[in-house]
Amino acid sequence: MKKVLFLLVSLSFLLMSMRSSGHECITKDGYCKGKRLAGRFRVVTNNEDFCVRVVTNNEDMVVYIDDFATNKSKIGHWREVTNNEDFTIRFVTNNEDFTIRYDAFNVGVQRPCR
Repeated sequence: MKKVLFLLVSLSFLLMSMRSSGHECITKDGYCKGKRLAGRFRVVTNNEDFCVRVVTNNEDMVVYIDDFATNKSKIGHWREVTNNEDFTIRFVTNNEDFTIRYDAFNVGVQRPCR
C-alpha cells in the first residue's frame, strides 16, 4: 500500500512539474496551439494566445520583425499591430509557451516537435 501511495505522489509531482514548465510545441510547419506563427501580432498583458520569452540562444524560433508581414507571410515574419492581429503574445521571463530570438537571418522554427 505504501509503495502504491508513493508512486501516486511521485507521479503527481512529476506531472505538476511538467505542466508548470508550460512549454508548448511548435510544429515544423510553424503552428502552435493551432495558430500559424506568421503575420500580425499584438502584445497584450492578459488573455494571450502565447507566452513568449526572448532569448539570445537555444531558441525555439527565430523571428524577423517585418513591416509588411501578413498571415500569408513566411513563418517567423511578424508585424506588430494594435488591432486585426492574427495572434496575441505576452512577454514573460518564465513559464513560456516557446522562446524566440530576433534576427533577420535563418528565420523560422529552430526546434520543432519531435
